[in-house]
Amino acid sequence: MLAGCTGTGDGDAGNGNGKAGTPSEAGDGSTETSTAGTTNTAGGTAGSGETTGTAGDSPSGTLTVATYSSFTGEGTAGNWLKSAFEETYPGTTVEFVTPDNGVNRYIQRRSQGAPIDADLYVGLNTDELVRADRELEEPLFRSVANRLDRADTVKDALRIDPEGRAIPYDTGYISLVYSEDEVDDPNSFDALLEPAYENALIAENAQQSDPGRAFLFWTIIAKGADGYLDYWQGLVDNGVQILADWEPAYQAYLDGEAPMVVSYSTDQVFYHGEDVDMSRHRIGFLNDQGYANPEAMALFEGTEQAALARRFVDFALTEEAQAEIAVRNVQFPAVEGVEPGAEFSKYALEPPEPVTMTYDELSGSVETWVEQWARQIAGG
Repeated sequence: MLAGCTGTGDGDAGNGNGKAGTPSEAGDGSTETSTAGTTNTAGGTAGSGETTGTAGDSPSGTLTVATYSSFTGEGTAGNWLKSAFEETYPGTTVEFVTPDNGVNRYIQRRSQGAPIDADLYVGLNTDELVRADRELEEPLFRSVANRLDRADTVKDALRIDPEGRAIPYDTGYISLVYSEDEVDDPNSFDALLEPAYENALIAENAQQSDPGRAFLFWTIIAKGADGYLDYWQGLVDNGVQILADWEPAYQAYLDGEAPMVVSYSTDQVFYHGEDVDMSRHRIGFLNDQGYANPEAMALFEGTEQAALARRFVDFALTEEAQAEIAVRNVQFPAVEGVEPGAEFSKYALEPPEPVTMTYDELSGSVETWVEQWARQIAGG
């Protein structure tokens, strides 16, 4: 999944764009990161756990939002959304929980018949939605697009769910970040196999990392399902270094272990300023492409705060919220026509040709692709 940033500011270390999200059966714990306020539920109870009230009533109560850790905390998009939403709708409280194993925690709990102790998930990627649908007999998320005021403002190219459950709120474009004083822009996937780029690339593990999986899917688009493993073997033979997730990979790049890293085309939004060596933050679009990796919000099936959760989703799609999310999460808005500001527009680079894998393309294939990659390339 795309991911968040640990704060904004010119030249800070790391932009945090890379949630860990392994398909394996990892821990089931979660951590609450905000518990302010009390619960106030207005009106009676309707079907499917929704609250009712007179026309025009604002929903109230506590909304529990599950997300990744770098979406919350001081200066983050999540913290801004919490404060702004609670101010706009008095009587509401937003509580964040950050499960150790991301959405897998809730897939496991649903499969075990355990309660889903959250109302909304923020940070869902297409392949995660595919996995939830594949592994569960009962739905994990409910369809909401036709009950939102602003769902139709989301860019058509970013819509990831044919059933209208997952609503994108931002997107990143996977690209290369490279040091132009050490290597030339490779320009193509094939160039990465040349001697000039021996030991030059750091990538992330597709089993554990959102950008790692996105880069894998991008190579499948470029080389086909029959050719991507041969291509990856060529990368291995040319010395690619594969680290667990975005954060260690990017830190290794900053430490000079290699002159290129798989990252995001918004890199310069975070790294710019008088004291920043911008030559180390050049963006490379292989084959003139970048892989779009939207992040989405989805309501858990069975939530008792469906009305409040829908209001939160609609709020996150407003123009003001979209601009704030883009800047604070160092990602592009999901909504048409939003301009986060001159500085963002100057440094955030969009690929000439965005590409992505759709829900239908990933269904029935993603597990096989990742497992084959893990066996042959990662030795897993």
